[in-house]
Formats: sequence, structure tokens, C-alpha cells
Amino acid sequence: MPFKKLQADLLFDGHRFRERQVLVLSEDGIVDNIIDSDQAGSDIEKIEGILSPGFINCHCHLELSHLKGHIEENTGLPAFVRQVVQKRNFSEADILAAIETAEAAMLQNGIVAVGDICNTPHTLAQKQKRAIYYHNFIEAMGFNPQVADSNFNSYQHIYSGFAEQFGPQQVSITPHAPYSVSEPLWQKVISHDNNGLLSIHNQETAEETLWFQQKTGGFADMFKAMGLNTDSFTASGKTSLQSYFHHFLPRQQVLLVHNVYTTEEDLAFIRQTGNKVFWCLCPNANQYISRALPDIAMFIKNEASVVLGTDSLASNHQLSIWEEIQTLRKAHSNIPLELMLQWATSNGAKALKIEDQYGSFEKGKRPRIVQIINNEARRLY
Repeated sequence: MPFKKLQADLLFDGHRFRERQVLVLSEDGIVDNIIDSDQAGSDIEKIEGILSPGFINCHCHLELSHLKGHIEENTGLPAFVRQVVQKRNFSEADILAAIETAEAAMLQNGIVAVGDICNTPHTLAQKQKRAIYYHNFIEAMGFNPQVADSNFNSYQHIYSGFAEQFGPQQVSITPHAPYSVSEPLWQKVISHDNNGLLSIHNQETAEETLWFQQKTGGFADMFKAMGLNTDSFTASGKTSLQSYFHHFLPRQQVLLVHNVYTTEEDLAFIRQTGNKVFWCLCPNANQYISRALPDIAMFIKNEASVVLGTDSLASNHQLSIWEEIQTLRKAHSNIPLELMLQWATSNGAKALKIEDQYGSFEKGKRPRIVQIINNEARRLY
């Protein structure tokens, strides 16, 4: 079988940088070996820049791609949510065309696998082309406990459509956010079959903390404006994470997304739960919505399992994990690129439970290849 030999200025193997190394691939892109350049013989293809495994986008809303440029920036989360709800009335043709364009951009930007939030079946047809691996998080929301059954039935219907095409291992019914799921709906979501991998929007805004600690702030105003009865909710006096995380079962792996207002005490709390938790950062979306960033140094200090996401084109100008890394590097120039690339590759693959094929250059895997050159990243193979 013929092999392809690639040598770049630097090889990032998913864990660390390696110099003077040659990546050996089979004809169909499966990793065979990494060897020293002086042992690789001839027919080596020289590549400028850095070679990396394909990027993992752990949080996206592909179905919202038609909202690119339609949502006002820097409004804060409650106003952002209202805009998304109010501006979703596009034709199905426009929605599907935007999804196709957005996926093509992710491919070009080196993204090979995505944890994608689904409220509708709109992305199903595009995903059936299997250009990118998707774990489909069917997002359940409903603040009114009296309609939990009907809400859940609608999510179950969407779940079935995705599971029929991709198998239950690539689909979960997952809670949207701690402030948008009633107690009865929580129980239905958590106990659903095949929910070993879950995702939830976590501590994206200071308003979330106010709501759980005092039942005041922007969410109180938002629920009132939406005509929702909040009598069933009682403030816990604790952070949102410490108020809701008990719902998850110990066997469930959880992606906590955004984490802008997560505290060191929250990190300590999670360590005691026994759950395998990954902290997904979406810095460009946080900047877009509220000009904020998580406390990156705190996560590194506490050796948290960090991964990266783009969120949606409703809250981002592009779907590019490299651009997320660039934003973090501008804010934290002391953080090694090697660590951030770990977040984008091997950590992301573990978070989506696909490390058997993606995230690192190891024998038998087919992680695809990204070239990083001139401060840009693009898919190479």
C-alpha cells in the first residue's frame, strides 16, 4: 500500500509539538506512524507551518446560520435571546442554504467534528452528506412545568429523526440552560435512554447568577416580558451551577458551555461530583453578546478539561476554531499555543467521545489534517 509522508516546520500530534518528525499516512488518510525525518527515506512532502489534527468544535448551532449579521451585538444575553426568538422567521430555503454555506466554511477552516445543538430537524439533510462528524444535541427547553410532557414529546420526535439516520450514539436529548428547564422536564431529559453525553449552556451571564441567587435581574425581566409565570421557581441562594448540577447522573459526561461567570468554588464543586466534565469556551460569542471572556487562567490553574466551540452565526462572525484560539491568545499571550491546540483537538475528541478516530495523530486513526500558516488555519487533507 502506498504511503504519504508529510513533514512540516512543526508537527502538533494532538498533545505536544514535535520537531523534525514525519507523519506517515496510508492512501486513505489513516495514520501509520510518526518517525524521525532522518529515518523517513525519500518522497517526503514538505509543508510550511504547523500540521495539526483536525479541529473539534464542541459547541455550535448550525441551524441558526441564517441569522448571521441579523442580531445586534453587545446587548447582553437576555436581549440576545429575545432577538433570536423574534428573528427566526426565515424561509426554509434560506435556512437550508445558510446551513450548507456554514458547513462548507467549517470544513475549509479545519473543523472535522462538531457538537451541534438542534431545536429543529433543519440540519438533518446536510448532515446526511457526512462531510463532518456531528454529535447532535437535541435541546430541550420549557420553563412551564405544566407542559413538560408535550414539550418533551416534541423533542423526542426530533431525536428519533436524527437517531434513525446516525444511530443513538450520535444523538442526545439535552437541557438548554438551567434557567429554561422546569423540574419535570429535567427529569424526563436526564432519564432518557442513551443520554451518556450531555451539554448545557452554563453561567454565560451575570444575570444567571442573579436569577438563581435572588430571583432578580435581567432574567426576571425577560420572563415577565415573555408572559411566563415564574411562581414554580425558588431562588437557591447559590450559583446556578451549584443549584442545578445535582440533576445529572454520575454516569453522564457533561459539556458545560460558555462558563464566563464560573468561579473557583464552582470548579471545586464539580470535582466532587464524580462526573466527567468538560468546560467548553466560546470566546468570540461571549465578546459578541456581552464583551466578556471567561477567567482562562483560573481554568488552567485548576487543571480543568477545557475544549473550544464557536457557538452560532447568530453570535459570531465566522465558524472557526482557529479564530477562537486567536481571540484567547490576544487576551492571554502567556498561554502556550500548544495547550490551546490540545483544547481544539485531543480534548475536544474526548469531550465528544470520538477519541478513537479524531483528535490526535496515532496509528489507526483518521483525524484529518490542518495546516496552520501565516496565522491562518485551513484543512489540508
